[in-house]
Amino acid sequence: MTQNLFEEEPLPYVAPELMAPGAVLLRGFAGAVDAALLEAVAQVIAAAPLRHLVTPGGYTMTVAMSNCGALGWTSSRSGYRYTSTDPLSGQPWPPMPGCFADLALRAAAEAGFNDFRPDACLINRYEPGARLSLHQDRDESDLSAPIVSVSLGLPAVFLFGGTRRTDRPTRYQLVHGDVAVWGGPSRLAYHGVAPLAEGEHPRLGRQRINLTFRCAA
Repeated sequence: MTQNLFEEEPLPYVAPELMAPGAVLLRGFAGAVDAALLEAVAQVIAAAPLRHLVTPGGYTMTVAMSNCGALGWTSSRSGYRYTSTDPLSGQPWPPMPGCFADLALRAAAEAGFNDFRPDACLINRYEPGARLSLHQDRDESDLSAPIVSVSLGLPAVFLFGGTRRTDRPTRYQLVHGDVAVWGGPSRLAYHGVAPLAEGEHPRLGRQRINLTFRCAA
């Protein structure tokens, strides 16, 4: 079903919504700074263009991605890894914009994780039909730090499960400006994104942008 969102405005932030121990939704938390975030996204992908990575199993991801910060996450037939340079250009990843780092720090603190200092931000672009299968974020050296995930553009169904692949995930509707944070006992929770539905966002058109902040080193 096509979603007509031309009248959409970011929801006002109210209070954390508990998903699991150590995991919360901060609905509308990024709404007040969305214009700055989107401008920064455009600058990053101009320097490090979005690309569809190939997994070690040979699958081409439907989500297009880039990175900024000291480290960037990448994938190929040889495995998943963090690198200090963009494999396409051989140049360092673009620096993390100040508005990115500030939002990530504030969101982590709001969720109960103080002094979060991410060194990697994954920028994922979803177009209708794109999805992300259930997985754990476990390529980072510091698993004591949380994951901070920001949603911009079209709404998405976020799947958040337990620490076992067989745990049935709960479905959460994420809209423009929502932020999810998980760490502590939920740090290795399986999570993913259901296929993105057709729609039109007033600022981003037929796409969703996700910013995922991590402490990788």
